[in-house]
Amino acid sequence: MPAPSELVLAFDSVSIADVPLVGGKNASLGELIRGLRDAKVAVPDGFAVTAAAYRGFLDANGLRAPLGAALSAYREGRESLAETGRRARGLVLAGAFPTPTADAVLGAYRALARRIGHDLPAVAVRSSATAEDLPEASFAGQQETFLNVVGERELLDACRRCYASLFTDRAIVYRELRGIDHLDVALSVGIQQMVRSDVGGSGVIFSLDPESGFPRVVVISAAWGLGETVVQGSVNPDKYEVFSPLLSDSSLRPIIGSAIGQKERKLILAPQGVGTLLVETSPAEREARVLDDDEILQLARWAVAVQDHYGRPMDMEWAKDGTTGELFMVQARPETVHSARSQSVLRVHHLDGAGTVLARGAAVGDGIAGGEACVLSDVRDIKRFRDGSVLVTAMTDPDWVPVMKRASAIVTDHGGPTSHAAIVSRELGVPAVVGTVHGTSAIADAAPVTVSCAEGAEGLVLDGRLPFHTEEVDVGELPSTRTHLMVNLADPSAAFRWWRLPAAGVGLARMEFIIGSLIRVHPMALVHPERVADVADAQAIRELARGYADPADYFVDSLARGIAKIASTFHPAPTIVRLSDFKTNEYAHLVGGAAFEEHEENPMLGFRGASRYHDPRYREGFALECRALRKAREELGFRNIVVMVPFCRTPAEADAVLAIMAENGLARGDNGLEVYVMCEIPSNVILAEQFAARFDGFSIGSNDLTQLVLGVDRDSEQLALLFDERDAAVTSMIADAVARAHAAGIRIGICGQGPSDHPDFAEFLVALGIDSISLNPDTFVRTLPIVADAEARASRDFRPLP
Repeated sequence: MPAPSELVLAFDSVSIADVPLVGGKNASLGELIRGLRDAKVAVPDGFAVTAAAYRGFLDANGLRAPLGAALSAYREGRESLAETGRRARGLVLAGAFPTPTADAVLGAYRALARRIGHDLPAVAVRSSATAEDLPEASFAGQQETFLNVVGERELLDACRRCYASLFTDRAIVYRELRGIDHLDVALSVGIQQMVRSDVGGSGVIFSLDPESGFPRVVVISAAWGLGETVVQGSVNPDKYEVFSPLLSDSSLRPIIGSAIGQKERKLILAPQGVGTLLVETSPAEREARVLDDDEILQLARWAVAVQDHYGRPMDMEWAKDGTTGELFMVQARPETVHSARSQSVLRVHHLDGAGTVLARGAAVGDGIAGGEACVLSDVRDIKRFRDGSVLVTAMTDPDWVPVMKRASAIVTDHGGPTSHAAIVSRELGVPAVVGTVHGTSAIADAAPVTVSCAEGAEGLVLDGRLPFHTEEVDVGELPSTRTHLMVNLADPSAAFRWWRLPAAGVGLARMEFIIGSLIRVHPMALVHPERVADVADAQAIRELARGYADPADYFVDSLARGIAKIASTFHPAPTIVRLSDFKTNEYAHLVGGAAFEEHEENPMLGFRGASRYHDPRYREGFALECRALRKAREELGFRNIVVMVPFCRTPAEADAVLAIMAENGLARGDNGLEVYVMCEIPSNVILAEQFAARFDGFSIGSNDLTQLVLGVDRDSEQLALLFDERDAAVTSMIADAVARAHAAGIRIGICGQGPSDHPDFAEFLVALGIDSISLNPDTFVRTLPIVADAEARASRDFRPLP
């Protein structure tokens, strides 16, 4: 029997080097306490019952031989998994603790009680296997945790149940698949002071984006109550994103994402006795954020400190004590999915067909898969699962892992990006859509479906098996170019997908796309909700702006964070944000928009772009746009944002727009603010010198310029064959614009569709000496070599387009 000093160790006496002694989880807690004191990362007090104590338990009860026999029977096919697990757990649960072990555990429990001033403290009893949390494998959820354990007899019983959980069906299967000998793995048990997160909140932190692998963001999930609901995925949590490089500046608050989840339930301590209770949350709790900005930033700084200490991306758990308001870090383990992937290999998946959307939720991964749906309501039904099917269920826990490994894709009603279903799906490389709410009722069993996570943060379940293809390229092998190649981005939720591209920044971020996809409400309807007569629209505005005292703040906050998320992708390279350029018919389709937009016969040439910003009909809405840009630049810290004015018809209109921007705190030149103008109207080229005197740069909009030079409505199907930005009249106008801009000493680029669609058009632009070309991200990889080749040939054999 091991000596008493080898049976129990205080957390502050162990480190990450002690994994063989106390397991990954406990070693990590000790490392947090010992290694991060200077960062002031708070960790609850506690101690570890060592792996030596576990081995002593097996030996004292003579369990090695019968456990080995049970596991051999399963491996040889003589006994089912369920029978093997049941027999192994029964053997362990029937065992008794040797007296020295029981005395050591209870002595440490009493010492903990004295330190925290409580006769019988409530503790969390957590399994910590000696093979878990390895860089190449995640054992998260394989063994059990018992919460709100109070009393000495109860503590010993919880420890014994932790030992038995080493032989759950899921743990047995996991070790078999990993080739790990069952009896080579020992179990340590962590006993940790309970944080009263049952009346506070808890959740999970990743020090990178768990979907794209983007390494410069901290992603926090949060829900009310104890943390198991987030880890297991039984609720749709809040999600906060923080841009980590700006955290070192205490004057900034770089929270680039803040989405309120439904948080339908919470796990609390049982009102009487030991254990926990799952209860419904109140309407107020569902609408409220779990964490305020200061708490989000504190957790994000801790996450960066933990990552820096370990020297690798980390997956962490946190808890907030609702009685004191204190935050705690309660777990840290290596992130095991993106850490193992090459950061230079870009995979892009494309759907080649269209289908009816059956369900929507949070995308896990960026893949696409199809198959027959297998809708299961209970893990006991997994025997009817067909290999290669799409698993559709309410939520998963570790008992579902054996069938998840056989699925082509996974869909759940509940859970967020850090739920059990999401974590396991990432490790398996299986696309998943989680938190669909109604997926199990909207998707018919045995129906052919396609699960697509290729569109960004929103995953789709589509009717039918749709064709798709995948591109894979090592961006590290792409050539470099003298011409700055940038990307056009519009959807903040999809921005991180493209961080691996060697782009010189974002050449066009369309504000109206952000408004349409993220905010969905006409800005004037938020300034004057009393003018929205449509009952459904008025209700939608209240729901979208819930949690905001002033509905206009919803617009400012959401737009600022959406812009900042796009600007973070290639930070500190510039992100050029084009002010809103909705047409009246497009504005009218926003929630509440019909009350503020008049009908126009030709909206393409009507009340759009710069003409709106200083007009009384939209002036208050434009002020919200300016407020959002100021917040993104000054409060969130993204000074790399460049503002661009679209469809500016005359120099006088440019003066009016610049003046109203200055009135709203966006004066050109202040705090390094640069303002560009779209070069998309013939007057912009003809009067280029006058526009150049007012702006810092031009960006050619080839779609509108082609429309206005050729007199072809770009939306007209009848005239589609006449719409060609390579027409000699258009290319002549573009060549003139480039020459005049350079003569005036300002930069000029292009952000239109042309270079993405036509390689010869890209070659033409290179020959002109254009400063930048902004491409759609899915065409970037194939266009870059064309530009590099054009640069090599332009000086000797370039010929103008016909």
